[in-house]
Amino acid sequence: MRTNDFEANGKLKEMPTTTLTVDKQQAEQQRQQQLEFPEYPRSVAFIISNEFCERFNYYGMRAILVLYLTHKLGYNEETSTVLFHIFTMLVYIFPLLGALIADGWLGKYKTILYLSIVYSLGALIVAIGAVPINAMPVKLVTIVGLIFIAVGTGGIKPCVAAFGGDQFQLPEQSLELAKFFSLFYFAINAGSMISTTVTPILRADVHCFGDDDCYSLAFGVPAVLMVVSMLIFVAGRGRYRMQPPAGNMIFGVSQCITNAYKGWRQNRKEKPMNHFLDYATPVVGQQMVDETKCLVKILVLYLPFPVFWALSDQQGSRWTFQATHMNGNIWGGYEIKPDQMQVINPLLILAFIPLFDYVIYPLLSKIGIRRPLQKLTIGLLLAAVGFFLSAVVEMRLEQLEPAALPESTEIAHLRLYNGMPCRYVFTGEFSGEFNNSAHKQFIEPLGMWSNLTLHVPQPKQFEFSAKSESSKCSNIQGRIHLQPGKSVSYFLAQDSLLEFSDGLNSVHHANSAPLIRTLLNTPLNEGPILLKAPVSGIPGITLDGSNLSAIHEVALGYGELNINGKRAASFETRNGGLYSLLVQGNAHDGYQYNMLMVVPPTSLSILWQLPQIVIMTAAEIMFSVTGLEFSFTQAPVSMKAVLQACWLLSVAIGNMIVVVIAELKFVGSQSAEFALFAALMLINLLIFLLLARNYKYTNMPENPEKSFLDELTMNKDQKKHVQIAAEGSYRNAAFDHDLNA
Repeated sequence: MRTNDFEANGKLKEMPTTTLTVDKQQAEQQRQQQLEFPEYPRSVAFIISNEFCERFNYYGMRAILVLYLTHKLGYNEETSTVLFHIFTMLVYIFPLLGALIADGWLGKYKTILYLSIVYSLGALIVAIGAVPINAMPVKLVTIVGLIFIAVGTGGIKPCVAAFGGDQFQLPEQSLELAKFFSLFYFAINAGSMISTTVTPILRADVHCFGDDDCYSLAFGVPAVLMVVSMLIFVAGRGRYRMQPPAGNMIFGVSQCITNAYKGWRQNRKEKPMNHFLDYATPVVGQQMVDETKCLVKILVLYLPFPVFWALSDQQGSRWTFQATHMNGNIWGGYEIKPDQMQVINPLLILAFIPLFDYVIYPLLSKIGIRRPLQKLTIGLLLAAVGFFLSAVVEMRLEQLEPAALPESTEIAHLRLYNGMPCRYVFTGEFSGEFNNSAHKQFIEPLGMWSNLTLHVPQPKQFEFSAKSESSKCSNIQGRIHLQPGKSVSYFLAQDSLLEFSDGLNSVHHANSAPLIRTLLNTPLNEGPILLKAPVSGIPGITLDGSNLSAIHEVALGYGELNINGKRAASFETRNGGLYSLLVQGNAHDGYQYNMLMVVPPTSLSILWQLPQIVIMTAAEIMFSVTGLEFSFTQAPVSMKAVLQACWLLSVAIGNMIVVVIAELKFVGSQSAEFALFAALMLINLLIFLLLARNYKYTNMPENPEKSFLDELTMNKDQKKHVQIAAEGSYRNAAFDHDLNA
């Protein structure tokens, strides 16, 4: 009231009763209207923008992580897969820590802010670790950075979605809340789509610090976006609707279960209860017991969820490695990088969210599929189908995979390279071993003869004798050494037989850089010798001038070998191939050369991954979007962040399943492993159907402010009715129309 409404002695002036009544009624009507039609919270714009930038950082870094672990840190595919999923597991374990801090100490806002600082430091550490600095323990620095990222991103995960939900007034804005979760997931996948497009380009197409790639920039750009994410979040502070910490509900739940067990042991015979948790009521109170019942009821449904995440998160590890085995060259000469295949998932999600909201879900509703648990079931089924498809693709790859190394420990590979300008005929005691005949064998000039099916159960030696069919070349003699399960090569040059290891263990797959070895039959004093790709802008590789060079990565496409500044040979390469470039001659007479493809790239296009990615994306929409909303709306008010953390903990357990299966090696091939995961998902689906069969949906409570206002004008019978209704609450419109059964 204004001060002039009071007399000097502090008593209220007399005012017309009618005026007071009208003003009170108008104020009451305005208040009622605000409660029934609340304004859409503008603060969610900051939360969604923050989530976009944060997800840009996480998925951008994650997209190139397994390739960084293999190409730069020297881990093999198996170890890189394990490290990737251990990191992901930690990311989804730390939400429990974040939930405890948010609910019991700092609240959601401060928890998000402080852990974002830790997150930003981790992202910067990983980016700095990718800079080639002498004496820097790169592996240790990378691990420390990844731990910081896991603590940061994991800690804020259960808080951001719940903090966004706190901005809405329920139940009046239940439909707006459902749309918020769709926008929230849209922002996640928009950030993911852009970053998984950009970071592989920064990794592969930008050259820095003398390297042919630039992992430091590819990690650095997402790190900058993480800092921007934190600044955006702070900028919206004045608009947020903040809920005070609800208390450490995880400890409350533990106390409830502990006391229920004690009460059950003491009173189960004299005072039996309908529910096990009811025995804790005298100690913790009815509200805690009811909320714990609701939590346990939901967590039982979570038991099958980890298997879904075990499949879903392999898109960033096993499926990326699968893509490296495939041909990324598509129409117009454009090349898809293996880590860029991950961009298809968020791109499809952006397209699928409106498609599912306006087409798929209405169609499913017509046949009776409209409840969240039904949608979750379909998501699990689609995930199984997606992994069966990935197993089929992997089987095809295994059929097409070139025989780079012997398939058996009793088989040996032998390759003979002729660096001389003459054709050679070789015979001897070993010829029958090569092809079960005494026929003469020929090696063309600058050609290769090979046998990849030699049965060698134990080490053997053979005399080698090669006769030239031209008088300008001398005959060559030597000894051939064969080892079981090994690949060995010999080079005829300088009138002698030179042995070298094939080095085929270092062969990459179709989407990795081409590999080339130069075999030179040139005078040793000629040089310098430079292997380069003129149009790529990449510095050339200086060779040592010996006849046998190491295997080198070269740029895709046209390349040259220069001797004394002049072109001695030219060639074309394709991704994933291993080539031998044979060169003979001298500067006076000129050079002759021939490019041999030792291990060709597989011909299976990377686009064959599209069906499995499309189906897995549809599974993610059905499962993840629905599950995110289901977890928030079904949680008791005081346990929303805790239940979000448990939802994310199921992701951690799923990644642990991948680590266990990868380490124990239950199966002998990658295709069999994919099929194993698909079979596990089908078993998991049956378990989920049994658990979800009798689930009763819990609706959200009425807005306490609105209930208080309504109570002011209720009679005793109405108040009694509200008290009874509060135990059941209202029907959630975000779950369509029918939640019964």
